[in-house]
Amino acid sequence: MHMTFTVAVAGATGYAGGEVLRVVAGHPQLEVTAVCAGHSEGHLGDYQPHLGAYRDLELRPTDPAILADADVAVLGLPHGTSAPITAAIRSRNPQCTIVDLGADHRLEAAGDWEQYYGTPAAEPWTYGMPELLRPTGVASQRVRLAHTQLIAAPGCNASAVTFAAQPAVAAGLTDGNDIVAVLAVGYSGAGKGMKPHLMASEAFGAAVPYSVGGIHRHIPEIAQNLRAAGGATKTLSFTPVLVPMARGILATVSIPVHEGVTEDDVVAAYTSAYANETFVRFQEGFPSSASVTGANTALVGAVLDKNGTRITAVCAIDNLMKGTAGAAVQSLNLALGLPEGTGLTVNGVAP
Repeated sequence: MHMTFTVAVAGATGYAGGEVLRVVAGHPQLEVTAVCAGHSEGHLGDYQPHLGAYRDLELRPTDPAILADADVAVLGLPHGTSAPITAAIRSRNPQCTIVDLGADHRLEAAGDWEQYYGTPAAEPWTYGMPELLRPTGVASQRVRLAHTQLIAAPGCNASAVTFAAQPAVAAGLTDGNDIVAVLAVGYSGAGKGMKPHLMASEAFGAAVPYSVGGIHRHIPEIAQNLRAAGGATKTLSFTPVLVPMARGILATVSIPVHEGVTEDDVVAAYTSAYANETFVRFQEGFPSSASVTGANTALVGAVLDKNGTRITAVCAIDNLMKGTAGAAVQSLNLALGLPEGTGLTVNGVAP
């Protein structure tokens, strides 16, 4: 039986919400019935002209009653604002499957949230990364997602670093400490807010670091993921750099390894980790961010440094796809009992 699930999207005028709608438009079993926004009025096409399939949909208020009327509610809202809305949705419709694209439900430790976000923590939900590695004998992330109605979509930067580092952690090549990550990040990762440093006149021809010095909010999320893979990670050096491209992340991650690790060990660890994955692939050489534009794909390359003390791993993802909307729909498919790859593509857009 071909079942159709209705979907309501909050934050539909933003980058993340818009990308979810773009993916859903090609999904054979999801039907958009409501698009909501905080302050924007009119039709969706006034704000997302590239979404021709939904251009005539009228924007509605971000009202839990509207969102709860659908089988699936997707929230693309600012961090710290979705938790009260998700609670109201669950109160009105306990059967509604909810996907939060924000950070409100990602962190398992309340102290991590309070340290990095400065507000009371919400309950943690099932983390929306099917490829998250866990030790043998522990329920896989896919199993967890197949038994949930509450999905916390991952952070885009956190996804890129996790895909780059977790095979080494899971294989015991490192304990996961003293990792150093530097990321080139497209400007869509900063959202649609009108800020002077996001203007084209400031961005063109410039590379700009931000959230430097251990304050970026994806740090506890990455550490949490690497601990899930078997590491002892407490913190890491993490520096994102805005570069003049619209979308994409290229994460270069330096991982210290135990004495005696060989290049063959590295290849075996990464090959084994991703051998059966459709959307995360290990490759010889190093990827380009352009190769994954528009695709729900993470490409990972890794080598042992010449001195044998660290692995350099590089991961390329589209921050709006595998980093956000693609991961959300992939996880949603599992929660709804659909084939995991439904509505998703591994093909990028070039040139």
